[in-house]
Amino acid sequence: MQRFLTILTAFLFLSGAAQALEPREGWVIHDTDKGFDALVEAVREAVKTAPIAIVTQASASDGARGQGITIPGNRIFGLYRNDYARRMLAASVAAGIEAPIRLYVTEDSDGTATLSYKTPTAVFTPYFDEGGDDLRALASELDDVFKTVAETAIAE
Repeated sequence: MQRFLTILTAFLFLSGAAQALEPREGWVIHDTDKGFDALVEAVREAVKTAPIAIVTQASASDGARGQGITIPGNRIFGLYRNDYARRMLAASVAAGIEAPIRLYVTEDSDGTATLSYKTPTAVFTPYFDEGGDDLRALASELDDVFKTVAETAIAE
């Protein structure tokens, strides 16, 4: 993990500025008017009211700051819940590598922040043949949870 953060830090530092995320298949990207810190806090608050929990966090910008380097804000929230994990694993042990599913907050060059995520359906699609209807149902349920968390976090 430390090596990954070091490489990511170097890349972001060398790039010179925050770059907007490009639309891509399976992703939901919300540009907001909120600043980075406000959006990070809004995600935390939105998760408190949702049927899911923050189980991991990582921040390349925090790691860089600890090394005396300033890069655009970057925070990854891993969201999941134990009963979701049990259902996922009952359907597909291989799908377990994808948990927790992540929300991504990035600072934009204009001072605003973006909230993005891969939909749980996109994350679990490679395992649908193995996991069948049970994994598809879980992915669909989680799509709704992530949509609600994101919409709550970006609301003014």
